[in-house]
Amino acid sequence: MSHHHLSSAAGPSGQHRSTNRYSALQSLIADQDTEIEDELARAQKRLRELKARISAQSKKNFVLERDVRYLDSRIALLIQNRMALDEREEVKEHLEDVDEGEETDMDERRMQQYSNLFFLLQSEPRHIASLCRLVNLSEIDTLLQTVMFTLYGNQYESREEHLLLTMFQSVLAAQFETATEFGSLLRANTPVSRMMTTYTRRGPGQSYLKSVLAERINSLIEHKDLNLEINPLKVYEQMLNSIQDETGELPEDLPRNVTPEVAAAHPDVQNIIAPRLTMLMEIANSFLLTIMNGIESVPYGIRWICKQIRSLTRRKYPEATDYAICSLIGGFFFLRFINPAIVTPQAYMLIDTLPASAKHPRRTLTLIAKMLQNLANKPSYAKEAYMMSLQPFVDNNKTRMNQFLNALCEVPDFYDTLEMDQYMALSKKDLQINITLNELYNTQSLLSQHLDALARNEKQHLRILLEELGPPPPQVPRKDNRSIELPLYSRWEMPIQDITTALMAENNVTQNDILYLEAKSIFVQLIRSIPRLAERRPIQLPLVAETAATAKDATLVRRGIKVKEMLRELEELKLVDRRDNFKLLTDEVAAELVHLGNLREKVVVETRSLEAVYKTICDHNAYLRSQLEQYKAYLQNVRQTSAGKKGTSGGVGVVSVAGKDATKPKQTAVLGPYKFTHQQFEKDGIIIETNVPENRRPSIFFLVSSPSPGAFLIALHYKGREKAILEMDLKIDDLLEKKNQGVEQLDMEYVSLNVSRVLALLNKTFQRRK
Repeated sequence: MSHHHLSSAAGPSGQHRSTNRYSALQSLIADQDTEIEDELARAQKRLRELKARISAQSKKNFVLERDVRYLDSRIALLIQNRMALDEREEVKEHLEDVDEGEETDMDERRMQQYSNLFFLLQSEPRHIASLCRLVNLSEIDTLLQTVMFTLYGNQYESREEHLLLTMFQSVLAAQFETATEFGSLLRANTPVSRMMTTYTRRGPGQSYLKSVLAERINSLIEHKDLNLEINPLKVYEQMLNSIQDETGELPEDLPRNVTPEVAAAHPDVQNIIAPRLTMLMEIANSFLLTIMNGIESVPYGIRWICKQIRSLTRRKYPEATDYAICSLIGGFFFLRFINPAIVTPQAYMLIDTLPASAKHPRRTLTLIAKMLQNLANKPSYAKEAYMMSLQPFVDNNKTRMNQFLNALCEVPDFYDTLEMDQYMALSKKDLQINITLNELYNTQSLLSQHLDALARNEKQHLRILLEELGPPPPQVPRKDNRSIELPLYSRWEMPIQDITTALMAENNVTQNDILYLEAKSIFVQLIRSIPRLAERRPIQLPLVAETAATAKDATLVRRGIKVKEMLRELEELKLVDRRDNFKLLTDEVAAELVHLGNLREKVVVETRSLEAVYKTICDHNAYLRSQLEQYKAYLQNVRQTSAGKKGTSGGVGVVSVAGKDATKPKQTAVLGPYKFTHQQFEKDGIIIETNVPENRRPSIFFLVSSPSPGAFLIALHYKGREKAILEMDLKIDDLLEKKNQGVEQLDMEYVSLNVSRVLALLNKTFQRRK
C-alpha cells in the first residue's frame, strides 16, 4: 500500500486543506530537534532575530511620531493663545524620556491575569475589533499602538499577521453594515481609517514603498529646477515675476491681480503650460507603470484588505458597478497607502531629506499624487478646474487601473492555515509580548469602559478576566513607564502537550502517517548533518541510518538507531518496500533536501532586503529624534518671544528654531492667589450654572493661583472655613484643547464654568503680573 493515502485521507474536498496541515505538522516534527545546527538553521535564526528587531523598532518610531504630532498640535494652540511661556512644565512632563529595561514589580497573580487577558485578546481578535469601533478618535492612536505594534507586533509571523487581519475584517464588515451611503464609505477620518493607515506603516508596507517608489522619487528630486506648475494663476504670477526680474518693470498690458479665467486665457500662459502637461502625464505614467509592475511585491496583508473591501462591497451593494468598487479599493490603496508616501517621501523614509530648495519637485509630487488619486477614485475635478487638462491621463489609464485594482484582490485566504497556526500557538510554550505598563493599563481601561458592549454575559471569558483584574490603575508618569515581557497563555484551553493526538483526532491522520513523516524528517536531518552523505546520490536510506548509528557523535548514534527501527516498522506496515530501495520515501527525502537547499538562498535574500529595511527604520528613528529636539528648542524660543509680545499665527514653522542652548526663562515663583466672589464670576459670565443655594452665595469666593507656568489652581472657599471646599487643577493646554474641540463647560461639582471665559480670565490675570 503506497503512502499516497495520506493526502486523500480528508476526502477530495478537504484535500488542499489537509496538505496545509501536513506541511505544518512536518515543520513541527522538524522543529522538535534543533540540536543539529546547519547553515539553514543559522540563517533562519538570523532572519528571526532581524524580524524581531524590525518589529521593536517600528513600535518605537510610531511612539516618536505620536510625540511629534502631539507637540505640533500643542505648539499651534499655544502660539494662538500667546501663552507660550506658561506651558513649559506640561510639555516637559509629556516628553520625559522612558528608561528602558528595568523590570517592574507586579505580583504573580496579577501578572497571570494580564497574561490570560492578552492571550484572549490576541487569539480572539473580535474583542479588539469591537473596541476599535467603540473608542473615539482621540483614544484610537494609543489603542492602535498597542494593537499593531505590541499585541500583533511580530509583523513577519503568519499567525499574528492573520489574527490582525481577522480583526480588520470584522471592523470593515461593521463599517459596511453601518454605512449610510456608498460615497462616504472609508473616506472620512474615522478610527477605522486611522487603523488602515497605521497598518500600512508596519515593516512590510514600509519596505514595499521603499523598493517600489524610492528610485522614482529620488530621480524626480534631482531636477530641482524643473517647474511643472500648471495652475494658470501661479504660472501667470511666476511669469510676471521673471519679466520684472529681467527688465526691472512690468509692461502695462500685464496687470498684477487677474482672475483665473484671464490668466488661463493668456497665450503666453498657455504656451508655458502645454509642454508641462505633456511632461506631467509622462512622469505620472512612469509612476503608474512602476506601481503596476510591482504588484507581486505588495504585502499580502494590504492585498488581503483590498480583497475584503471588494467582497464586502459586492455583498452589501449588489448593484454597485465594478467601476464603483474599484474606486473604493483605490481609495484605500492610493489614498491611504501610496499617495501619502509620494507627497511626503521624507516621512516615509523614501529619501534622506527633502531639500528646502526643492519646492518645484515638491509641487510636482503633489500633482502626481492628485493625478493618481483622480485615476483611482471617481474623478473629482470640481475642486480645481485646471486639473481638467490632465483628463487624458485618466481616460487613457482607467481600464488598466481597474484591472490592476482587481488583480490586487487576487490573493488566497488564510483561514485553513490560521486554524493550524492556533494549534501551534497552544503547543508552544513561549508565546510572549513586550508591553509597557501604560499600554497594559490603557487597554484595560478602554475594555472596562466598554465592557457592557463587549461582553454582556457574565460567563464570557473577557468579562470574567476584567472583573477579576478590578479597576484599571491610572497611567504612570512617563519616566516610570517600564516595559515588561508578558507571557501569553490561556486559563481555559490546556496547552496541547501532544499535538499529534489533536491532529489525528481532527484529520484521520493515523499513527502510521506520523511515523512516516517523522522518519522522513530524521533522514533529512541526518543527511544534512553528515557532510560525506550530503553529496552522495542516489540516496540510500539504510546506508544513511547505518552511518549515523556508527558515528562518534552520541546524538547521531541515537538517531541512527531510532531511524533503523522506524524503517523496519514502516516495512512491516507495508508503507515502504526494500525491493524498490524505499523509492517513495527516498524520493520525498530528496525533494525535501532540494527544497531546503533553495530555502537557504531564499532566507539569505530575504535577510538582505530586511537588513536594508532595518537600517532605514533606524535612520528614520534618528530623524524623528532630531525633529523632537528641534521642537523642544522651538518651544523654548516661542516661550521667550511670546512672553510679552503678541504671538504669531497658528502654524508651526513660524518662529525660527532656536539653537539647543537657547537660554531658559527663569523659573517664576507661585503667582496669586487672586480672590473673586461668586457674584463677580456670575456677573462676568464665568459661572454658567450654580447649585449653591441663593442664601449661601454671598459667603462663597474663589481663589485662583498659578503654582507654575501653564498650571492653575481654582479653589472654591466658604467664608470662615480655613480649607477649600473644592480645588480644581487646570493645565492651559487642556483648556485650549477643550476650546478647540468645542467643549464649553468645565464642571466643578457645585458650579459649571465657561471654558472660553476661564481662559480669558487666566490670560488677563497672569499674563502681565510677573
